[in-house]
Amino acid sequence: MSVNKVILIGNVGKDPEVRYIENGTPVCTLPVATSESYVNKAGERVTTTEWHNVVLWRSLAEVAQKYVKKGTQVYVEGRIRSRSYDDKDGNKRYTTEIIAYTFQLLGRRQDDATGVATGAASPEVASEVKEPLTSEDFALPPSESDDLPF
Repeated sequence: MSVNKVILIGNVGKDPEVRYIENGTPVCTLPVATSESYVNKAGERVTTTEWHNVVLWRSLAEVAQKYVKKGTQVYVEGRIRSRSYDDKDGNKRYTTEIIAYTFQLLGRRQDDATGVATGAASPEVASEVKEPLTSEDFALPPSESDDLPF
């Protein structure tokens, strides 16, 4: 038996990028930053940040497109996937992604114009959204090999 599970709570680094594959299925990619702080031997506080490439499919992608912006705090559950691809110049590249199957917005919603918090996120967004895994989650469609990573 084996387990491949990731749980992240972090902040989105840029607005989500949503695209649609051949059959019209939405796919969203977004970077999520997690930070860890500690005090070094000199007594200085040190913060390290790790960036995670998160991939959302179908309804999770649509939720992210509608409600997520740079800076949004999110909870993500998923699995790690490492893969290789050939870039535009024919060079082999490698990437590691988190394929999300649970995605939840945390914190407070921001006002579009001023950036001032206006209250808790709406219940339908704040509640947990889960997607069942399908065969689409285990392989890239053939048309996606050109420009990866997302």
